[in-house]
Amino acid sequence: MKKTSGLLKQMTVLFTVCIFVFGFQSCNEKQKEKEDTVAEFNLTIAKAEIVEANKNFMALVAAGDSVGLANSYTKDAKFMSAGAPSVVGRANIQTAMSNIVKSGITKVDLRLENVYGTEDLIAEEGELTLFVGDESVAEEKYIVLWKKEDGKWKLFRDIFNSNLPTE
Repeated sequence: MKKTSGLLKQMTVLFTVCIFVFGFQSCNEKQKEKEDTVAEFNLTIAKAEIVEANKNFMALVAAGDSVGLANSYTKDAKFMSAGAPSVVGRANIQTAMSNIVKSGITKVDLRLENVYGTEDLIAEEGELTLFVGDESVAEEKYIVLWKKEDGKWKLFRDIFNSNLPTE
């Protein structure tokens, strides 16, 4: 009887150890799967996405599409142009973009110089040229803060001003 009882205790201990080891291993695999699904932020990839968003923005200006331009901004965006009050929110930005198109601007050339940031917010600095037809009418510099909205980088804060000296 003692032999059976000792064997039963050994089997119980072995069974408990096996459950613990397999359970622990299972937890580690789930943690590893979770870690694999969280992509590491890559600024080079984010910069490429910003470059593409800028190409789209330039195409929308050329098309005179104020709705498309406004949709390039986050819902809570702020547009800050020189010599005018800040414009907040997509609907107000659409009006501002419509006014820019109506002013005769037919093209913008955006030249990204640098990007900095994290997966939450990217800062872009660059230079731009505004055109009416083929004629350059403004040389400016800008800073844009980009924020992800619905999985895409969108303009969150947009400020630009002239390179010309003030009069």
